[in-house]
Amino acid sequence: MTASIPLRTSSRLVLPRGPRRPAPPALVLVAHGSRNPRALTTVRALMDRVRALRPGLPVHLGHIELNEPLLPDTLAALGSAPAVLVPLLLARGYHVKQDIPEMAAAAPVRAHVAAPLGPHPLLAEALHARLLEAGWPTAMDGTARRGTAVVLAAAGSRDPDSATDTRHTARLLSARLGVPVVPAYASAAAPTLPAALRTLAARGRRRVAVASCFTAPGRFATQCANAAPWIASQPLGAHEAMARLVLRRYDQSLADGAAAAA
Repeated sequence: MTASIPLRTSSRLVLPRGPRRPAPPALVLVAHGSRNPRALTTVRALMDRVRALRPGLPVHLGHIELNEPLLPDTLAALGSAPAVLVPLLLARGYHVKQDIPEMAAAAPVRAHVAAPLGPHPLLAEALHARLLEAGWPTAMDGTARRGTAVVLAAAGSRDPDSATDTRHTARLLSARLGVPVVPAYASAAAPTLPAALRTLAARGRRRVAVASCFTAPGRFATQCANAAPWIASQPLGAHEAMARLVLRRYDQSLADGAAAAA
């Protein structure tokens, strides 16, 4: 009698090959551009941080002016692939409403333009963190608090929506700090930073910090920091809250697009 030979079976489960999930739309960071060489370094560092938070997401960079790659070139390289353009701008204004949508419309890419980064609680978080780095006290007694304030220094725009957004950001930051936060502008809007400082001094607020409401170093950020009577924070740059905010705007744009298509 011949002994039977047991058959070996494999425990490995072979799954049928199905269709691959499509790649997510590219995220295009839209920076303004600056002649300051540190600006390009800063936005590239922010781009690297976004990539680290969302591995597998294609992330690109395009500038409105002054630096390469320019946004039209970045969009042309994407061809007809879908993309979400996230402006690295902190309020609404001409660039958000006109320049960026027009560049997107002229490109073959299928693009959605997300909202600017401000106002948002994550922006206030980044502003607060930069003030702490500059020496903002972690605790103040009542006397110190009554003599302290912050000027939120922004670029400025003739668009009234820009001032509305900046005031909203100032309120969010004030709620975090527990002292008044007054917006001021480097150009195109009032009050200027010196005027805001005079107003605060007249109210007895003589210890005034300047919170830099700029994404990257540049002429306006330097000008505002040099006018600070006390401490001045650095531009927001590649702070982690900024990277999370970029992804929040990307996700929200996709959700809004899906809701509109439903």
